[in-house]
Amino acid sequence: MFADHGDDRKDADITEQAIRRLVHAFYARVRQDPAIGPLFNRQIDDWPAHLDTLSAFWSSVMLSTGRYKGTPMAAHMRLPIEPVFFEHWLALWGRTATDLFTPETAARFIGKAERIAESLKLGLSLR
Repeated sequence: MFADHGDDRKDADITEQAIRRLVHAFYARVRQDPAIGPLFNRQIDDWPAHLDTLSAFWSSVMLSTGRYKGTPMAAHMRLPIEPVFFEHWLALWGRTATDLFTPETAARFIGKAERIAESLKLGLSLR
């Protein structure tokens, strides 16, 4: 009699605003982080523009908007990134997502980030 709206509501908490909030909160933490903050702060000259790019990236990943037009692998290939950075980045991302969202929504963001990190790690290992 009642339709199951579980699948329809799965993405209800993932909006452009939610993505922007996560990206901004996460990178505010990254900038202060003693392990990975220095790398980011050396590389990023224009944080507002970078946060807009990252919001577009996550919008494309989570909402299939196609707003991001860059190449993440190429952007990361020129950076002195070590595998341990990914673990730290993922832990910080996970804590931020968990702080901001329901467990289900946080898990979706965390799962995507883990898959992206694995792909980047593999690509960077080939350089």
